[in-house]
Amino acid sequence: MYSSVRRYFEEQDPRFSIAFAPALLVSILLYVRSPLSNYIFDEQEALLANPYVNDPKVPFLGAFSRDFWGLPPDRSIGSYRPIPNLIWRLLWHVSHQPFIHHWVNVIGHAVNAALLAGFVLAASGRRQLSWLSGAIFLMAAVLTEAISGVVGIADVLGGLGVLAALHALRLPLWGMPLGVLAAVTFGLFSKESVIVAVPLVGLAAFTSAPLLHSRPMRLLRALLAFIAAAVALAFYTEFRRLTFVAHPEGFWSVPAGSTWLQGWLHQLKKWLAQPRPALEPPPPGTPWAKQQLLKFLAWFQQPSLPHDPINNPLVDAPVPLRVAAALRVYAGGVGQVLFPWTLSGDYSYRAEPVPDRRVFFGSVMGALLALVPLLAGTVALMANLVQSWRTRLMGALERRQRLAPLALLATGLLWFPVAYFPHSNIAVLLPTVRAERFWYLPAVGTSLVLALGAARLLRSPRERVAALLLGAFFGVQAFQARSHALDYMDDLSFWDATRRAVPLSAKAQLNYSVMLGARGQLQERLKYNGIAKDLAPKWPMAHIYYGDTLCRLASRPESGPPDAAARLARAERAVPHYLRGFALAPNDPNLISLALQCMWEEKIFLPHSEALTELAADHPGSWLAFLVSDTLESGEKNNGVQKKYRPRSYDEGPKNGE
Repeated sequence: MYSSVRRYFEEQDPRFSIAFAPALLVSILLYVRSPLSNYIFDEQEALLANPYVNDPKVPFLGAFSRDFWGLPPDRSIGSYRPIPNLIWRLLWHVSHQPFIHHWVNVIGHAVNAALLAGFVLAASGRRQLSWLSGAIFLMAAVLTEAISGVVGIADVLGGLGVLAALHALRLPLWGMPLGVLAAVTFGLFSKESVIVAVPLVGLAAFTSAPLLHSRPMRLLRALLAFIAAAVALAFYTEFRRLTFVAHPEGFWSVPAGSTWLQGWLHQLKKWLAQPRPALEPPPPGTPWAKQQLLKFLAWFQQPSLPHDPINNPLVDAPVPLRVAAALRVYAGGVGQVLFPWTLSGDYSYRAEPVPDRRVFFGSVMGALLALVPLLAGTVALMANLVQSWRTRLMGALERRQRLAPLALLATGLLWFPVAYFPHSNIAVLLPTVRAERFWYLPAVGTSLVLALGAARLLRSPRERVAALLLGAFFGVQAFQARSHALDYMDDLSFWDATRRAVPLSAKAQLNYSVMLGARGQLQERLKYNGIAKDLAPKWPMAHIYYGDTLCRLASRPESGPPDAAARLARAERAVPHYLRGFALAPNDPNLISLALQCMWEEKIFLPHSEALTELAADHPGSWLAFLVSDTLESGEKNNGVQKKYRPRSYDEGPKNGE
C-alpha cells in the first residue's frame, strides 16, 4: 500500500486530473465536520436568517441586488457577494443542514490545491516542487475556518477565481486576457478582497511568461493581464454600484404601450443614469498618494460595513495605533501559517486590544514580516531578470529549470503581504479585527515560498533528517486542521473551543454562555456571561444578557417549594444590569425588547416603570423610549412587548417581512 502511494506521487505529474483525487481525499479527512452539526456562528445569518436563500418569493437572480446575508441595500451590513448566495439558494432545495453546504468548501479547497499544484508544474516542470506546493496549501491548518465553516465559501470561491486566473496565463496571447477577465470577475463576485488579483495576476504574468511560453513577451503579457484584471474590477464595481442600490417605488416602471425592447432600453437608460458617489475633497496638504487612494476608495465605494468596537476594537483607535495593532495581527497570522498551535473562530475584544504605544515587539515583527518579503521578493525578481537575460540562448526545458525557482520565489514573497493587505485594517476598517479565513489568498504565496524551501531541504545531504522535519511540519498542520474542524461539531463545542483558545475574547465567553443557556444550564451561563461582562464592561449585550440570565433564573427556586415573593426578589437582581444595558444601547431594539419581555413575564416591569420612563426620557426618539412607552400602553393586550419587536430566538429563521 505504502509503495503504491509513493509511486503515485513520485511517478506522476500533478496535473489537475491527477492531483484532484488525492487532494479531495485529504480535504475530506481534514476538514469535514460532523453530519449532526447545527448552525454555528455566522451560519445562522448566512443561511437560516437569509431572506434570499429561504424565501422562494425572492427571484433567483435577486442575489445580484442583495448583500452576502441576503439583505436589500437599504438594510445591508456590507459585503456584496452574489455567487455564494446563488449556490446556497440552489443547495437550500437539497437540504437545510449546514453539513451539506460546507461540502462546497471542502470540494472547492481540493480543487484549488490541485490548481495550484498544476500551475507550479506548468511553470517549473518540477514534479516534487509541484506536489509540495499543492500539499502545503491543502493542509494549511490556518485555513480550517474557511473550509469547515459555511461562510468560508466566499474565500474558497475567491481563491478559485484567482487560481483560475493563474491558469489563464498559460493561454495564447489572444486568449489570455479573456481568461483572466472571466476568472477575476468570478472571484470578485465571490469576495471583494479578490481586488488584489489586479496587481498579483499581473505580477504572476510577468514572472511566469518565460516559463510558460516560448515567446515570453513579459511586459506585454503582464500589461494585458493587469488590464484584464482591472477591467474585471471596473465591471464588478460599476455593476454593484448600479444594481446594489435601493430604488424608490416605480423607479423601473416603463411608459404605457412600450414594446419589450423599448421598455428594456428605458430601464437600461435609467440604470446607467444613476448618480455617482460624491468625493469629498481631502484637506489641503494631503499627500498625492493618499489623495489617489481616497479617490480610488470613493470610486470603489465598498458598501457600508458594521462599526462595532467589540468585533473590531480598532474602529475607534488613532491611525498610528491602529496600524501598530494591525501589524501585530499580521505577525500573528504569519506565525499561524508556520506554527498553527492555536486556532480560533473569534478574536474579538479584548483578544486583540488597541496598544498604548506604536512601537513594540508585535508591531516591529509585523513591519519586518511585511517589508522583508517585499524587499526580498523585489531582489529575487531583479535576479530573475538578470538570469533570464543570461539564459536567453538556452533550450526551453533547461531555461525553465534555471528560471523557475527565482520566478516562483519572487512571486510568493511579493504575493502574501499584498494579498493580505485588504484584510489588514490599515487602509479600510473591517467588521472584524482578525480572522483566520483572511489567509486563504495569502496562503497561495506562502505555499510557494514554503514549497521551495521544502524542496531545497529534501535535496540536502541529510535527506532523512529533511524528510523527518517535513513530516513533522505536515503532521502538525494535519493534526491542528483536524482538531479545529472537530470544533465545528456543534455550536456549544465551537464556542467552548473558541473561549479556551482565546480566553480574552468577551464575545467567545458570551456566546458560550448563550449556548449553555439554550441547553438549560443557566447557572453555568451566568458564570461565563459574568466573565464576558468583566472583560467588556461597556458592552451593552453583556449586561443585558447577564440580566436576562438572572431574570430567567428567577423561575427556578434554589430549594424548597415555589414562593412568589422569593421569585420576585430573585428577578429584581436583573434590573440594575438591564438598566445599565439600556443606557449603553438605547437604540438596540432586539436587546431592549428581550429585557422588557422578561421583566414583564416576571412582573417587575410595572414596579420599575418610573425608572424606565426616566431613562427613556434621557433618550428621546430612541427605541428605548418607544418600546417602554408602547409596553406601558399595550403590555396587557400583547402580554408584554409586541411580538413583531421581539428578537428571533436561537436557530430561528427570518420573521415575516424580513
